[in-house]
Amino acid sequence: MSKPAHKIRIGVLQVTIWRNSGDKGSWYSVTSSRSYKQGDDTWKETDSLNFDDLLPMAKLLDLAHTWVMHQQQADQKSRKDATKDAA
Repeated sequence: MSKPAHKIRIGVLQVTIWRNSGDKGSWYSVTSSRSYKQGDDTWKETDSLNFDDLLPMAKLLDLAHTWVMHQQQADQKSRKDATKDAA
């Protein structure tokens, strides 16, 4: 399994950002999860959120959006620099 590009956490909530590559370049995808303890003290994850999780998750998604936007700009700059060096 590939390694996440970045993770952002608030309490038991987390977003994971994945960098994907293809013929047309790179793109990013985001997954969200909530951790919880099962009865036997085993930590599990779900994508189901409670009412109180909605605003914190919205903030995490906002932070993920900002991170991806900056990363896309850095990727674009790297491609331009590589094109200059190749010429």
